[in-house]
Amino acid sequence: MSENRGFIYVFIFLIFLCQVLLISTPVMGQVTKSKNQLEKEKKDKLNKIKEVEKILSDTRNEKKNTIGELNALNQRINAQEGLIRSIRNEVNYLNHEIDETNEIIASLEDDLDKMKEEYGAMIYATYKANRGVNKLTFLFSSESFSQLRARVKYMEQYGIERKKQAEQIKKVTLTLQNQIEVIEVRKNEKSTLLTDVISENQNLLSLKTEQKNLISNLENQESKLRSNIEDTKKAVAQLDNMINEMIRAEIAKSESSSPSVVNIELSKSFASNKAKFPWPVTTGFISQKFGRHKHPVLSNVWIENDGINIQTTQNSKAISIFSGEVRHILFIPNIGYTTIIKHGEYYTIYSGLKEPVVKRGDTVSVGQELGELVTNSEGVTELRFELRKGREPQDPELWLSKK
Repeated sequence: MSENRGFIYVFIFLIFLCQVLLISTPVMGQVTKSKNQLEKEKKDKLNKIKEVEKILSDTRNEKKNTIGELNALNQRINAQEGLIRSIRNEVNYLNHEIDETNEIIASLEDDLDKMKEEYGAMIYATYKANRGVNKLTFLFSSESFSQLRARVKYMEQYGIERKKQAEQIKKVTLTLQNQIEVIEVRKNEKSTLLTDVISENQNLLSLKTEQKNLISNLENQESKLRSNIEDTKKAVAQLDNMINEMIRAEIAKSESSSPSVVNIELSKSFASNKAKFPWPVTTGFISQKFGRHKHPVLSNVWIENDGINIQTTQNSKAISIFSGEVRHILFIPNIGYTTIIKHGEYYTIYSGLKEPVVKRGDTVSVGQELGELVTNSEGVTELRFELRKGREPQDPELWLSKK
């Protein structure tokens, strides 16, 4: 009976071990994938911080206490907060892994104790059975050849089961040791990440102190800021009037004739790429969003924007986000050159160029350079980017791919 119980426990353990392996294998694959995703996310955040740091440095080198500096500093704080979230997500994930590994260790320890107990029972049963009689006596005391053969088979099977039990104990012991090593590695990783969180939170606190001081300095320049806003509004209004007039003329001309197959297909192709378009600059961040929004410093001052502004590094170049035809090139003081590209019924508008490198009538392709961007007296390099369907302004952020 004791031998049968031992065999049953071995069989139950093997079933349990198979279940653990079948369940844990996909989970471990998922853990690896998710861990890689979290590490990539953190790497992307670190790259974003480097990018914004360069823009912030470019701006400060020309002049301190400007709206451009504040925009870059705000973006730097956002990037810092994103990095801290990424690190905390890694910590949370490691906590989850540590909890799961602790459960596995507890289960393995419990089963190892049971296996050792059953193995001891098997050894003790063998000892009791063999007292006063050796194996040969046990075999040759058989009353028939059939009984002899059955006893030989029993002894062989019993020996095999004992050997299997011993091997399983070794395997489980090794697995347990490996899991203990895994949890130690995870704990060390967690400790390192928690140190990083403390360090990055200190950096964030320093940035927010800097932001508070900068806003205070800018508030003391209210009259100058209001004057700059008025100058910009006038220049933008002049640009918008010229763009609207040109697009109106384009539409009137197209309505007087049948739409071409090429324009129809180009419009469809353009629309199908919504949320997939490359950015019109290689690096940068949105410093002013589409629509109506509050001024970052002055109270009761609102700004209207039919596109988005993208602040970038000095010497950056504007690039076409889609193939099309250059329809117009304009120049507005305080803004610079503007290039308008037609994509069927859609238009993309790139303002703030030093000097365009394309001309009216040129066919451009995706990613083609349109010209270097102006860096103003405050050290800000910024592209004013608009996207329109006919005369209707669209929010370009909804059309560009996520960064």
